[in-house]
Amino acid sequence: MFGFLIALIVIASILLIVIVLAQNPKGGGLAQGFSGGSQFMGVEGTNKFLSNTTWGLVGFIALASILSTSLNPNRSAEEQAPQQIEQPVQAPSTPAQ
Repeated sequence: MFGFLIALIVIASILLIVIVLAQNPKGGGLAQGFSGGSQFMGVEGTNKFLSNTTWGLVGFIALASILSTSLNPNRSAEEQAPQQIEQPVQAPSTPAQ
């Protein structure tokens, strides 16, 4: 399960990179390349879709990262339930005279 979750995080991260690079902050972006007469969503629709997809992927990566910390099989028992063990303080030994 842990490996599958990490694979999903990597795929979502790659998709996020592609989507962010497809956006243009001044409008256009991905929709500018498809400026034909038969646009599917138009410039505004494409920008809104890319923006919503970006936020959705960011949310998924954040939640999956938090979930993966609890599913990590390499965590030791001490890391899962930290306990403070107090060591008794030893008095300094005085040299014999």
